[in-house]
Amino acid sequence: MAGEKKGCVWVIPDGDLPPPGKGKIKGHESLIIINTGKKKAEITIDIYFEDKPPVKGIKDVVEAERVRCFRLDKPIGKQKYRIPYGQYGMVVKSTVPVVVQFGRADVRQPNLAYYCTMAYPVK
Repeated sequence: MAGEKKGCVWVIPDGDLPPPGKGKIKGHESLIIINTGKKKAEITIDIYFEDKPPVKGIKDVVEAERVRCFRLDKPIGKQKYRIPYGQYGMVVKSTVPVVVQFGRADVRQPNLAYYCTMAYPVK
């Protein structure tokens, strides 16, 4: 992470992918990235777990002046990696400055729980 520009490395420590549930609204998490710049953002995602080695180097792109929403209950990146249900954290790296947001819809209880938060910018 050393040498990265501000807005290029983001940390999300509280991933906890919920199961989809049985209702109309499905439980999920989302990684939202907005690239307001004039160059495409080449994105690399590293996933960290409590009880197993990390999965590193998941690649994707957010085009210039675009926003992408990555549904984390679906395969992500060019590798089509599927995050398992349960606890994890992630580091998102970009070749250009971007803004990263994280959201969760948790339907494990009768009252739908949804929240979103900005990722923590490291560099």
